[in-house]
Amino acid sequence: MKQVHSDAAPAAIGPYSQAIVHGGLVYCSGQIALDPVSGALVEGDVQAEARLVLKNLAAVLKAAGSGLDRAIKVTVFLKDLSDFAAVNQVYTEAFGDHRPARACVEVARLPRDVRVEIDCIAAVT
Repeated sequence: MKQVHSDAAPAAIGPYSQAIVHGGLVYCSGQIALDPVSGALVEGDVQAEARLVLKNLAAVLKAAGSGLDRAIKVTVFLKDLSDFAAVNQVYTEAFGDHRPARACVEVARLPRDVRVEIDCIAAVT
């Protein structure tokens, strides 16, 4: 197993890795809307959060030798499922025509009280 780290995404804030590569796959930890340089939460609506989350996730995937276009399974965690359509619009922009398997679930609370967190499993080039 190989740990993955990207300075272009927020550092892990606990005893875990941004991602692990094993057996031709990369298993990414959940990303939230933290600016990778300042560590501050993005300001704005749920779409602003989702855009930064996906940018952070893409940075981790790139460091692992992968990308959003190689995602196999994505999990979207929402604080409020009524944000589904807004987040789905940003998700569609990020993934384009690629359609990985996906689950979307509403949760009671997310780290730093963000509204969206996304993780994924992707193929490594």
